[in-house]
Parts: sequence; structure tokens; C-alpha cells
Amino acid sequence: MQVSVETTQGLQRKMTIALPAEDIDSAVTERLQSLGKTTKMNGFRPGKVPYNVLKKRFEPQVRSEVLGSLINKSFYDAVQQEKLRPAGQPEIAPEDEKDKGADGFSYVATFEVYPEFDPVYNDKISVIKPQVEIEDSDVDEMIESLIKQRADFKVVDRASANDDQIIIDFTGRIEGEEFDGGKAEKAPLVLGSGSMIEGFESQLIGLAAGDKKTIQVTFPEDYEAEHLAGKATEFDINVHEVKESFLPELNEELVKSFGIEDGTIAGLKADITKNMERELKQRVDNEIKTQIMDGLLELNPIDIPSALVKEEIDRQREQMMQQMPGDADASFLSDELFSEQAERRVRLGLVVGEIVRKDEIKADAAAVRAQVESMAGSYQDPQQVIDYYYSNPEMLRNVEGLVLEEAVTAKVLDASAVTDEKRSFQDMMNPPKAEPTTE
Repeated sequence: MQVSVETTQGLQRKMTIALPAEDIDSAVTERLQSLGKTTKMNGFRPGKVPYNVLKKRFEPQVRSEVLGSLINKSFYDAVQQEKLRPAGQPEIAPEDEKDKGADGFSYVATFEVYPEFDPVYNDKISVIKPQVEIEDSDVDEMIESLIKQRADFKVVDRASANDDQIIIDFTGRIEGEEFDGGKAEKAPLVLGSGSMIEGFESQLIGLAAGDKKTIQVTFPEDYEAEHLAGKATEFDINVHEVKESFLPELNEELVKSFGIEDGTIAGLKADITKNMERELKQRVDNEIKTQIMDGLLELNPIDIPSALVKEEIDRQREQMMQQMPGDADASFLSDELFSEQAERRVRLGLVVGEIVRKDEIKADAAAVRAQVESMAGSYQDPQQVIDYYYSNPEMLRNVEGLVLEEAVTAKVLDASAVTDEKRSFQDMMNPPKAEPTTE
């Protein structure tokens, strides 16, 4: 087998492989002989068909099958020999007839390779590390929020105020035209809940049953429905009822309804604090991790294989389609919708993977177990979740990948320039929205 490799552009490689005629003929002969042991043909006993008859009947088909098998094996052997790491499947094409000659078969494999680079991480990566303590007031506020979720609303004969629930009809219009999703009848809305776009709820304070009002609001520029983003809108409002919120008493019965068996306020606070600590750690870790990954991208501007980007785009498109109705059409989900995020994920995956390989980072069993237990901690039956992960090899591999990623994050963090920053629990968990910028 003769192999030659040419770098065409970037990560693309063009590899020409020549298979000797004797190797092909030998494999064809061997395959025909094996076929003869089981072939049945009229006029011959099973397994007694003469070789020349078999050759005349089956050689074209067998030669095609043999070539396919030899191409697969020779490509694998060739990339091993040339120490290449293909990214994605190769495009295989026979050489031009004039270049093949009569002594064998030559083909050209065109493919991309993984980039070769030494991953960089150092104190040029700046990380702001939040320092957050959970105060008693934070726990009390969480308890108040839980109590509000159990509120009982009763009809009152007065104008609406914050925290009241109002029952309304609304019809939205953009430039005088109604739009999908902009209309509802007898919809309950708690004023001050933030469940509607900014400016909607505040304009309904002071309305009583039977009142009608037209309000103007503007959808956010980053609104998830692109056809509404940034659009000035007016809503016609019709108020049916105003209901006042009556909060239940924080007693043993209410505490037990939150899953606290001993029914004590101390037990409720302990459980809430535990959950808040877990959520806080996750939020802090995610913020640090995002800064680390942004830093790695900036310090490692590597080329990435387009084949891997295409695979990631297809994966993201498939995930989105799974969240849509069964008859949804995927044709409107163009590659451009996913390309930026796909490129980021591929580039980060290559950089993180290279750090794992170069620094010989391992996902040991204890770390994987700890990660699974941490993920299971927020469920009602953690052991059931743990058993599920350990009975599902694919899910466990995903956890192993997460453990490796966190190990890389910790290693890069040690080399980064870290600045501590004190924050309140509320600011950490509910960061203020950035003000829109104008050019």
C-alpha cells in the first residue's frame, strides 16, 4: 500500500492510497473460494460449483465488495501510519482513470483533521470570584415567597394594588393588527409577579372590576418570539375581578405541607438553607466556569473542523425539533441559527479535550459518584436518581465528561488571575438586567 498526503487548506487533507493488484486479486480469490463452499447452483451439488463458474458469475459483485472492505481497512491503516487524526468521515473518490494504471486501484480520501496545538492557560485569564453568604434575612425572604405560593385570593370591591390578583381579558395589537398569542379571556394575573413583559402589570394598578383601559408597552429586544422583539404594542384591558391575597399562617400544618416531617420552623429553615446553599454553589460555579471558558477561547484561537461544526449544528437542530410539535417542519431552522453556538462548543470541546489529554486528567470513580449524588440531591428520591444513572452507561459517560470539564475548570482557575468580589445572595441569584445600550 502506497500513501501520499497533501495539505490542501487549513485542516483539510487529501490522501492518495494505492492498493496493489495482487492484494485485491488475492482477496477476491479468497472470497470466491469461501463463497463456493455454500453456493447452490442448478446442475451442481452444494459446495461443488467449479471455481471458474463462480468467478464468471460472481466476480464483479465480489470485487466491488472486496474493494469496499479494502478501502475501509486501508484508510484506517493509512491514517495510523501517517499519524493523522481525522475529524468526521472522509470523502472517498477513485483516482482519474488515466492516473490509476493497470497495477491496482488508487483512491483519494479527502477529510479534515483535528488541530494540533498546545493549549494555553495562564494569568491572562481574569476571573471575578463571587463571595456570597446566605443571611438570615435571605432565608426569611425565601419562606415568605413559599407562603405567597400558598396564598388564597378572595374577591374585593376596590381598586387593584400590588400583590393583588386581577382577572382580565386582554387583546394586543401591533400597528393596529392583532397577533398570535396576544389575546386571552379571564386570565388571572398577580400584579408585581413579573410574569408579563415590563410595564404591563404596573399600568394595571388602580383598576377596579368593570374598568377598561388601553396600555402601551414595548417587547424587549431579546424577546424569545423574534416577530415580537422590540415591537411597540398596545393592549386593550377589561377587568373582571380584583382579588386580594390572604396568606396562610406559618404553623405546623403548613410547614409539614412543604415536606418537613417534624413540622417545625427550625426544620423548615434548615431545609431551605440547604437548598439555597446548593443552588448558590451551582450559580457561583457556573459563573466562574463561564469566565474560564471565555478566557480559554480568547487564548486559544484555533482552527476547527467544519465537519464537527456541522455535526453540532445537526445535534442542536434535532434537540430543538424534539421540543416542538410532532408535525413541525425543520426546514425553517437554518444552519445560521445554530452556527455561532456550535462553533463555540466545538472550539471549547477541542481545547478542554486537549488539556485533559496533555495533563492526563482522569474522571475517577469517587468524583463521578460525588457528581451524581450532587445532581440527585434536588430530587425527592435521590437514591432512585443515583440508581438510574448507574444503570445507564450513556448517562454516566455524560457525568464523566462533566467531571473532566470541572477538573479542567479548577486547573485553569489555579493559573488565572482571580479577584474576590462580595455580593449579596439576592444579587447573585437574581442579577439586575443590563440596561440596553445605544450606539
